[in-house]
Amino acid sequence: MPVLTLDRWKLAIGGEGPLLVMAGLNVLESEGLALDTAAELKSICAALGLPYVFKASFDKANRSSIHSYRGPGLDEGLRILEAVKARHDVPIVTDVHELGQVDAVAAVADVVQIPAFLCRQTDLVIASARAVQASGGWLHVKKGQFLAPWDCKGIVHKIREATEGDFTILCERGVSFGYNNLVVDMLGIEEMQALGVPVSIDATHAVQLPGADPRSNSTATGGRRGGVPTIAKAAVASGADAVFLEFHPEPDKALCDALSCLPLDGAADLLRTLKAIRTAALA
Repeated sequence: MPVLTLDRWKLAIGGEGPLLVMAGLNVLESEGLALDTAAELKSICAALGLPYVFKASFDKANRSSIHSYRGPGLDEGLRILEAVKARHDVPIVTDVHELGQVDAVAAVADVVQIPAFLCRQTDLVIASARAVQASGGWLHVKKGQFLAPWDCKGIVHKIREATEGDFTILCERGVSFGYNNLVVDMLGIEEMQALGVPVSIDATHAVQLPGADPRSNSTATGGRRGGVPTIAKAAVASGADAVFLEFHPEPDKALCDALSCLPLDGAADLLRTLKAIRTAALA
């Protein structure tokens, strides 16, 4: 498996290096909240010696209801992400949803993310891969909830046939299991790494209960917040190269996936534990 590097940030993923942390907000709510969250998480990761990438979405395009909060949109969202990047000197990961967004997103985001529901959209995946190759960044592709781990072979092959170099990370985030539920098969991490790419764990979205938020009469996704540390710890013990986590200072007031995000004041303890598990797993 190759070790991927972001030379301008002195970051690496893969091999036996430190656990990479991609963490932040589910969706941008305000510039102030984004700046404060990035500052807190950067400080924690620096103290622990963990490489850090700030995460937030400018648009949640696959919400359960048309009335759900989606975010500030492309232009304002990228402006906020640029402000976070400039103020705190951190790399950025954010989603791209449409072909027309690819170049603008790749110009700001050091890690361009393909959402799980879009991971087999060939035109979007290839355009994003080419933009990332040109910018020198990484492509973070979430495995669809409808795919077995080994079925990601088609995604990886598409990217390799259309581009040159290694810059792809696959992300495990669970698979649909019955109604309103997801499960994570930890054996899938090694299966995806066998494709020659690093693998992250999206522990936040892995505990979602799609369409099952009891507060919304089934018009929003539910979640099991308490399960996020369990999934994250199990995945790191199973060899995951990175963790993808979402925090909020007041999780119950988060405007998207409130039942799945963690309290920001618990980030230090969880990341300290994950670092220790990574060290033990590599011993």
